[in-house]
This record gives sequence, structure tokens and C-alpha cells, in this order.
Amino acid sequence: MKQLEERLGYLFHDRSLLENALTHSSYANENKQKGEASNERLEFLGDSVLGMVVADHLFRSHPDMPEGELTRTRAALVCEESLVEVARKLELGQYLKLGRGEDAGGGRKRPSIQADAVEAVIAAVYLDGGIGSARKFITSFILTNNEREQEGGIRDYKTALQELVQRESGQVLSYRLTGESGPDHAKVFRVEVDLNGTPAGKGEGRSKKEAEQSAAKAAIAHLTGAAADG
Repeated sequence: MKQLEERLGYLFHDRSLLENALTHSSYANENKQKGEASNERLEFLGDSVLGMVVADHLFRSHPDMPEGELTRTRAALVCEESLVEVARKLELGQYLKLGRGEDAGGGRKRPSIQADAVEAVIAAVYLDGGIGSARKFITSFILTNNEREQEGGIRDYKTALQELVQRESGQVLSYRLTGESGPDHAKVFRVEVDLNGTPAGKGEGRSKKEAEQSAAKAAIAHLTGAAADG
């Protein structure tokens, strides 16, 4: 745990909070007799703390950014993909307490479990050290992801693509799954987005949602490039 605290940049006064943040419901269910509690309550609190800190940062640092763009940027910064990146930087997976079945099924690398654990850790830091400590952690690991912030939330490429094609009436976008590969705990999905029945972009990702975003990003590049060429 000391090594993880060093990676977090925060030393806990009450280390049991960190232990709880790393306890998945599958482990808690298998160890009820020991009084183990899952990290779900901490995840709930951490989600709110994260959202508030990010919203406050965006509001103060981008005084001219309209509400819709603020919302998209916040969503890009706090999305599962962003939180999984944090978990991987911290190598959080190796510290998770999982049930035997979840562990054997690749739970340590499961994006949803990793993202939830990051939110729980944020709550643990908040409860142990206050909002200042939580803000410092969020700033270090999430708000320093300048690529997402500078894109003004355009990591929500599906919305950006929808707004792009709606400049002309009668435009119809559709997404379809074209394939998937890999084991259940590490699947890769492939998606194609069509504009008026014509392929406009392809993408892949660890979830269908991520693959759709990737395809939308490719479509934006294709359409804006075609417009520039034209």
C-alpha cells in the first residue's frame, strides 16, 4: 500500500479508507463474515467530488466557454476512458481486492472496475484529507490531461459529428457493429458510421461506445478534409 500511496502522491491518515476503495463487491460478497464492505458507496461519493472539482476548474479557467461546451468538456474529462487511463498510470489493477471468479475472469483489467476504483480512491482521499487533497489528486491525474480539455470536449465525437452533419438538412447518421475479437475480458469492437447509407468512418475500441466514438472521430476527419479539399 505504501507504494500505491507514493504513486497517488498522498499518504493516508486512515489507510482503511484506501483499503475500502480497492474492495470490489465480488470480494465483499465472498467475505461477508469478515465484515468486508465494497467500494460502491465511495464510488458514489467520488463521482460527485470529481464532477464538482472538474466543473469548478472549467468554469474558472474558461470564462468564455458556453454551457454546452463546458458540459462536453467535463464529460470528456470524467468519462470511463479517462478514468481507466488514470488507473493504468497508477497500476491500480494489481491492488484491487476481487472475488475469485472476478479475478479469474480478468476483472483487474476490466475498464468499468478500474474506473469505479478511481472514483472510490478520490472519495477516500477526500474523506481522509479534505477537498484540497482531493482537488490536488484530480488536478494531477485528470485535469493535467490537456488534450481532452483543449479539445473542448470533442472527445464526444458522436455529438460533434451530429452537429457537423446537421448543418445540412436531411442528413442521416447510423452506426453498425462490423466485428469483434479477443477474449471476454479484453474484447475489441469494430464499428462503422454511415452518412446517408455511405461509409464515412471506421473505428475500434474496448467497448461499443468507445468504438463508435473512434468511428465518429474518423468521420469528422474525413468530412472536414473533404470539405477543405473541395
